[in-house]
Amino acid sequence: MANNVVARFRNGRVVKGVSLDAHAQRPTFHVRPPDGDMEQVTLADLKAIFFVRSLEGDAKHEESTTLDPTDRRARGMKVVRVTFDDDEQIVGLTNHYPVTRPFFFVLPVDQQSNNLRMLVNRDALTEIELVE
Repeated sequence: MANNVVARFRNGRVVKGVSLDAHAQRPTFHVRPPDGDMEQVTLADLKAIFFVRSLEGDAKHEESTTLDPTDRRARGMKVVRVTFDDDEQIVGLTNHYPVTRPFFFVLPVDQQSNNLRMLVNRDALTEIELVE
């Protein structure tokens, strides 16, 4: 299945495109930008892969950091705040807390977010905290 992805590197570089093989258990995956050649990406070089609704996004949308109590996605999940080493913070849902894997998925608490899910590189984080 083709996924729209935004690969955000730890050095600030960003690659947007379509990927068929992004997976937490593989060290590399491929991204085909809309106007370029396919690129192989190494997971360890990323802060996260953002699986998105659209590659353009909505710059005007302000992400909610509060979980809607009726959100069915929260069943069996924990709400966490992850802080990346570039100081970006994301509040989301994960079923892997405490985090023991090098890469783990987070769903945004904002159901209207352009992000569907994020594959986070634990090495790119300065903090992971449980949100009550």
